[in-house]
Amino acid sequence: MNETAMKTLVVIPARYASSRFPGKPLALLAGKPIVDYAYSVALDARVARAVVATDDERIREHMELAFGPDSVMMTSDSHRSGTDRCGEVVRRLAERGQHFDAVVNLQGDEPFAEPAQIQALVQRMALGFTDIATLRTPIASLAELLSPDNVKVVCADSGQALYFSRQPLPYRRGVQPERWLDGTPYYKHVGIYAFRTPVLEAVCRLPQGLLEECEKLEQLRWLAAGYRIDVVDTAHANIGIDTPADLAAAERSLAARQSTNDRTKESK
Repeated sequence: MNETAMKTLVVIPARYASSRFPGKPLALLAGKPIVDYAYSVALDARVARAVVATDDERIREHMELAFGPDSVMMTSDSHRSGTDRCGEVVRRLAERGQHFDAVVNLQGDEPFAEPAQIQALVQRMALGFTDIATLRTPIASLAELLSPDNVKVVCADSGQALYFSRQPLPYRRGVQPERWLDGTPYYKHVGIYAFRTPVLEAVCRLPQGLLEECEKLEQLRWLAAGYRIDVVDTAHANIGIDTPADLAAAERSLAARQSTNDRTKESK
């Protein structure tokens, strides 16, 4: 199946009751709600359909006003993860006769995702040999490498994920951490996922496993269950927004990008 033949749904989970940043999806970034950026990225990727999945009426009302009633779906407030919220959307759309070959989980708190990232994942899924696809980007600094907030991924030569961890992987025995980046590539996981629809439905039924419990990474549940996760390279390191401080950093990043774009236009 080629990319254009794959009927793809993008689901954007958006919770209002975040413990670290209540109301995050509707917080303004350069005057626009954060969730609007993610939804616009999905539209620009030219998939069959994009849906914001939420458990809050305020987000539903905003999306319906800004993008129309088909842009949003109310979902249960008891889901463990955004993946489970995606699964509910798929089930409910299937009940209405709407079926998709692949489903992309695009987090609503990543306003700087790019349509090309979604398209790259759909292209990998279209090759037909993987269950799940996701992204990685090179790590350039020691601080980024050592931070447990940055999930690291190691892969087989084929590009198939071997493990994800909050710890630096691989561990370089006999080498001081300050030199780990010298000549050894390390990669940060970029948390956008594409699933074959039956695989998404299956992983939503899996119980939590030991590895996931230890690292608090749900993709380890899928690996432990034997699912193949292919990892696609991206040069674009997305900026996730988990706290008000992250939002302030995103404002600065957006301003810097705009300044660069303005200078580029002036030089032409």
